[in-house]
Amino acid sequence: MLCLIITVGNKVFSAKLYDNQTTQALVKQFPLTVDMSELNGNEKYYYLSNTLPTASEQLGKIHAGDIMLYGDGYLVVFYETFSSSYNYTRLGYIEDAVSFVQVVGEGNIKVTFDLVKHEKT
Repeated sequence: MLCLIITVGNKVFSAKLYDNQTTQALVKQFPLTVDMSELNGNEKYYYLSNTLPTASEQLGKIHAGDIMLYGDGYLVVFYETFSSSYNYTRLGYIEDAVSFVQVVGEGNIKVTFDLVKHEKT
């Protein structure tokens, strides 16, 4: 798994990305700062300028903190847990989803995604 840092305002969250073709293509765009839009009272999304490879599946249940790709270009971060019949490609998850939920609130948010930089010793 890849270690990811997600910044919302002055709050920083640790996340894990699965190692798959989709995430490998996504991290090539990092660092990525985007204005994510509110949708359905359960997610924030951003339409990427480049499409990504997909491996979508019907998950049945979405969890707060899940990071997914909808279609081949919508980066989605969920802040509610709910059942869904939609197909998504799994990208990863925010480790402290409870704190993330408290920070995102309603409306659009500016989010920065970046890989954790490891110091060479």
